[in-house]
Amino acid sequence: MSYKTAYLETAFLNEVFKNTNFVPLVGVYVGLFTTSPTNDLQSGSNGSTEVSGGAYARQSVVAASWNAPTGTPSAVTNSAIITFPTASAGWGTVTGFGIFDALTTGNLLYYGTLTASKTVAIGDVLQFNASAISISED
Repeated sequence: MSYKTAYLETAFLNEVFKNTNFVPLVGVYVGLFTTSPTNDLQSGSNGSTEVSGGAYARQSVVAASWNAPTGTPSAVTNSAIITFPTASAGWGTVTGFGIFDALTTGNLLYYGTLTASKTVAIGDVLQFNASAISISED
């Protein structure tokens, strides 16, 4: 299950009702959380803790690496494997993922929890297989 953030909801509403263009993204960045975001995104803090250190970096995923929306509700999935760098320090227990509009800082667009948490130790490589990330509008 994935969730759209308040930032993205506001951007869509402005696009539709205020004629404020949402600039299309060439790609997005997948990040990892040890404390997953919550649905209470209006408060200005989403309660999340993104992985940091130990060679961690968000991974760029270009538009061509997402499958076209299908199903009801419509959903997109990653069409390619998304591989994070080899951890040079423990990253902790990864519980969720986020889709961002920038490599660092930027805006969180969507987020979700992993079906199974993963403790990442030194030397581990975390990856999402093709179709492992599903983003829907439900």
